[in-house]
Amino acid sequence: MLPRETLATAEIPGGGKLTLVSHGRDYIIMLGRDELMGTRMQFSEEQLAELTLDLVTAPAPRVLVGGYGMGFTFRAALAKLGGRGRVIVAEIVPEILDWAKGPLVHLTGDTLDDPAGEIVITDVAALIDDAVDGTSPRYDAILLDVDNGPEGIVREGNERLYTRTGIARMRDALNPGGVLAVWSAAPDNKFTVRLKDAGFAVDVQTVRARPNNKGPHHTIWFARI
Repeated sequence: MLPRETLATAEIPGGGKLTLVSHGRDYIIMLGRDELMGTRMQFSEEQLAELTLDLVTAPAPRVLVGGYGMGFTFRAALAKLGGRGRVIVAEIVPEILDWAKGPLVHLTGDTLDDPAGEIVITDVAALIDDAVDGTSPRYDAILLDVDNGPEGIVREGNERLYTRTGIARMRDALNPGGVLAVWSAAPDNKFTVRLKDAGFAVDVQTVRARPNNKGPHHTIWFARI
C-alpha cells in the first residue's frame, strides 16, 4: 500500500486544521482524519458549476463560488462561461492559494490569471452580505462547497449559511432568475424543506464522484428564484 505523504498544513480561522497530502499520483485535502476533497473524485464538484450554469439565463453571469479547495468548481465555471461574465471565489484559508501555486500547480495551470476570475480571501457570507446590503452587485448564481454538506463541518461559522436566515440572505443576494447550488456528500431532506420554505423552486440531483459512473454518490441542490 502506498503511504500518504503530508505536503502542507493550514489553520482554519476559528479553529481546525487542513492538511494537504499526496497518495501516489493523487492529492487529498484532509480535515482531521476526514477527506474533504481529492483528485480522484472531482467530477461532482465540476458538475456543481456546469449544471448550475446550464440553468442561468443571464448573458454575462456574475457567479459567486464559496470555497476554492482544489479549484475544480472554479475552473469548471470559467470554462463553461468561456470568457462571459465573472467568477468570484471566496476562500477563507489563504494557504489554499499557496498550494494552488505550489504542489497543485499542475491542476491550477494559468486559471488564477484569468481576467474573468477573482479569488477573495474572506468568508463567503461576507460577500453575500455585501450583495444584500447593496455594497456590491447581486449574483446570478451562488455555488456553495465550503463544507461536506449543509452544516458547518469545516468551520462552525458556516452554520449560519444553512439556517432559514442564511438561506434568505442568499436568496436576497441573487438577481431575479438566479440559482443557489449547494454540494453535499449526502442527502439532507430537512435542508430541502428549508430551501422550499424560503421560496425557492428546488431540484435535488445525485451525481457520481467520478465521470465513469463510479465512486460515491454526491448530492447537489439547485434552488431557483
